[in-house]
Amino acid sequence: MDEITIEGGFYLISVFVFFMWGIATYLFGRISVKHIEREMAKEGLEPAVWDKGIGGRIIMYSMVIVANKAAKHSPIADEEILRYTRKKDKQLAWFYFLTMVSFFIILIVFYFFFAPDDILS
Repeated sequence: MDEITIEGGFYLISVFVFFMWGIATYLFGRISVKHIEREMAKEGLEPAVWDKGIGGRIIMYSMVIVANKAAKHSPIADEEILRYTRKKDKQLAWFYFLTMVSFFIILIVFYFFFAPDDILS
């Protein structure tokens, strides 16, 4: 039986974190963002008009929920997001945020420690 090397283990962890980030994105977008935007629509507030289909507001929603603080100047309605956030939305925002940050850290580690030499030069 083959042994798992450090590099092989790193690749396995990378794939696992990538899929977890995908699951977190799906759950946060379908459960939390949909709920928040539905509640905002009841007050007549529209979601960000600049984000028609690309999903950039999902990152911003999670950052607002994780920080639990409204910014003075923001392209999204921070106060309304915080007002309509439930406990499970906070949990999903943390899950999404942590998996996203973990994946980016893995990308940085890969670039500096496991990338082929021709990429770095």
